[in-house]
Amino acid sequence: MDPKLPNPKNNDIKVYINGEFYAREDAKVSVFDSVVQGGDSVWEGLRVYDGKVFMLDEHLERLVNSAKAMAFSGTPSKEEVKKAVVETLKVNGMMNDAHIRLTLTRGKKITSGMNPKLNQYGPTLIVLAEWKAPIYTTEQGLTLITSSIRRNSPQCLDSKIHHNNLINNILAKIEANHANCDGAVMLDLNGYVSETNTTNIFFVKKGELITPFADFCLPGITRALMLELADRNGVKWKEKNVTIAEMYTMDEMFTTGTEGGLAAAVEVDGRQIGDGKVGPVTKQFQKWHEEETRVRGVKIG
Repeated sequence: MDPKLPNPKNNDIKVYINGEFYAREDAKVSVFDSVVQGGDSVWEGLRVYDGKVFMLDEHLERLVNSAKAMAFSGTPSKEEVKKAVVETLKVNGMMNDAHIRLTLTRGKKITSGMNPKLNQYGPTLIVLAEWKAPIYTTEQGLTLITSSIRRNSPQCLDSKIHHNNLINNILAKIEANHANCDGAVMLDLNGYVSETNTTNIFFVKKGELITPFADFCLPGITRALMLELADRNGVKWKEKNVTIAEMYTMDEMFTTGTEGGLAAAVEVDGRQIGDGKVGPVTKQFQKWHEEETRVRGVKIG
């Protein structure tokens, strides 16, 4: 018997694959597609607020840049991808509380193998839109652990490519699941805080906003927005190498990402962060972020 979906409305969604729409159960890619053969694809997460795709242009810029870094051939233009996203949302009647998983693979191969020269059909574009509210609530904070799994070193794999090889993130999340926690803090190879398994991290200490250097992680679009909001509203901020001990003694901590929005972290490794509640600076940034979602983005209609 099939499991129940978190939102039963997603039983009836239509999925876009290379110009065609498919019912949920019929939405499939070839076993010869590069995403199946080796996770050879790039992706973006998008969110819909009040009839607009939030920061769509910024996400599409990153998607195209990732495809270029991966030497994809025949990559669709940003306008073509934007049209596919908007059409998918219209077909599904999604104007709010929707999340989009946008995937661009290197495409289908003529035979199984690792060589990109085998990809002779052009890329595969997938637009998967689901009814999905932010996965983290803003009313209560997250509990996290520090994972034993480290972030990829830029000497091995550049995190600025938003690729689908997410095994280390998944392994970190497995550890969080075993600990009955919401997520896992991941360190870089030097032992400094980098990000969680799905989000960027911010701290507050004595009124100053702090975020780890993004050398080992993706500098997220929501992360960039937080720094923009800090500048706009006169909040001092800095990038800094943050040790585990420093993390435990921060006044506030919150995570940022497209799927989860802004969520306070109130406990890490059994240590209470600050007073163990959503802090005032975090609440202020949540408010500013919510205001941005009302006015920023590409209209669907």
